[in-house]
Amino acid sequence: MADNLSDTLKKLKITAVDRTDDSLEGCLDCLLQALAQSNMETSEKIQGSGILQLFASLLIPQSSCTAKVANIIAEIAKNEFMRIPCVDAGLISPLVQLLNSKDQEVLLQTGRALGNICYDSHSLQAQLINMGVIPTLVKLLGIHCQNAALTEMCLVAFGNLAELESSKEQFASTNIAEELVKLFKKQIEHDKREMVFEVLAPLAENDAIKLQLVEAGLVECLLEIVQQKVDSDKEEDIAELKTASDLMVLLLLGDESMQKLFEGGKGNVFQKVLSWIPSNNHQLQLAGALAIANFARNDGNCIHMVDNGIVEKLMDLLDRHVEDGNVTVQHAALSALRNLAIPVVNKAKMLSAGVTEAVLKFLKSEMPPVQFKLLGTLRMLIDAQAEAAEQLGKNVKLVERLVEWCEAKDHAGVMGESNRLLSALIRHSKSKDVIKTIVQSGGVKHLVTMATSEHVIMQNEALVALALIAALELGTAEKDLESAKLVQILHRLLADERSAPEIKYNSMVLICALMGSEPLHKEVQDLAFLDVVSKLRSHENKSVAQQASLTEQRLAVES
Repeated sequence: MADNLSDTLKKLKITAVDRTDDSLEGCLDCLLQALAQSNMETSEKIQGSGILQLFASLLIPQSSCTAKVANIIAEIAKNEFMRIPCVDAGLISPLVQLLNSKDQEVLLQTGRALGNICYDSHSLQAQLINMGVIPTLVKLLGIHCQNAALTEMCLVAFGNLAELESSKEQFASTNIAEELVKLFKKQIEHDKREMVFEVLAPLAENDAIKLQLVEAGLVECLLEIVQQKVDSDKEEDIAELKTASDLMVLLLLGDESMQKLFEGGKGNVFQKVLSWIPSNNHQLQLAGALAIANFARNDGNCIHMVDNGIVEKLMDLLDRHVEDGNVTVQHAALSALRNLAIPVVNKAKMLSAGVTEAVLKFLKSEMPPVQFKLLGTLRMLIDAQAEAAEQLGKNVKLVERLVEWCEAKDHAGVMGESNRLLSALIRHSKSKDVIKTIVQSGGVKHLVTMATSEHVIMQNEALVALALIAALELGTAEKDLESAKLVQILHRLLADERSAPEIKYNSMVLICALMGSEPLHKEVQDLAFLDVVSKLRSHENKSVAQQASLTEQRLAVES
């Protein structure tokens, strides 16, 4: 066989130059046979023979041997060590040209060859994209949709290319969405549908393509699959239900596609998704809650949904997961409630529907994602709602849990949200009882630490809450403020050039409020506050400059 192969390779060199098609065809058949018997060995010989360079000249549309040459390239490029030599032999450009062929066999082998040469190489795939293969392949898919092998070749290529960010814009300027939806509707077999799904998912990450997929009718297909598979316990059906409902949620992540499907809350899709929430299928409950969270991305949608009873549905869903603790469903339902609580008009409605009680059932959760959403929901609900803030702020169990979570060093998100909720309870209730509860539970030191946060918003929220504590319950909090070194921190904030104007302003307001406490007053005198404050009288921000004058007078009188 080996001698035979060497002869074939020699012969091929001669015939490739003469282009005597018959003998050429014989040589190519020999090579394909040798490759079928031992691919790696034969590939090594081909590489050694220098024949690869000749292949470039054989890849011409007119020749009857083109498909075979492309097939040989596809076979040898299955070996990783052959890929760079194929590129160096200049095979990519003629192969890309052949994608314009009318011959289905040539197209199939060419696609295989390009796919194998560029397999796993982002830089080569990017090169193909720059050579314009995407629009060409999308066209092929449309023309040859009856040819299963060609269709599959296109799908595999799309799946690989779609991983590259640079491909998305090119895909968006073709009619890929339409072609894929057409193809998807035709597929009856699970495996074939799965291939289309694998291309749809990465493409749907692009907002322009999301909208195109929605307009091409993908959502209706997905809803149909859900309908068919919802009661099945076959493994592949469960997997397909998950894929379809996940993709549905992904389409709702785009603002335009989401709004189109919401259709003012009258849309068939929105109604269908609503019906998933009370279903008995966990995957559908999850997708339904995530979809509502996505629909709840603007005030208009949120107000409409709350007025139409979505809150009760979500509370029922949460209720079903208090005991069995399906964390993903809890997290999704709480995300939806948090988003719905953002518009001012929804807060009172949600409070009177009993959302706080429903959410507080999850206080015992040990799952940081659930804790994070629970805190966010409560914080949204009490914004400017004094009564609710007071009620929650006097809830010792809640406040103690918040203080505990303020120390969750491994979970910055939970820690930040707990601090913000503690501050919000004080700021919105302005209640002595709430302040006493927070002082007794050990919350003061966390608010002082929060005043040194790297986020200006959080610093500010902390300073305002501390000023309220100082104004309403200074005696109660005095010891905690002292041991947390608040006065030193305020001195540092005022002396620091980088502190934002509102931080300087609120720090001075707080200093004035602390003067009522003897030990704290003494600390203020011991640190040279007058120097720092008098410098701020000439601050470019009018409010800061004014507050500096007032604070200076106060310090001078008291000293």
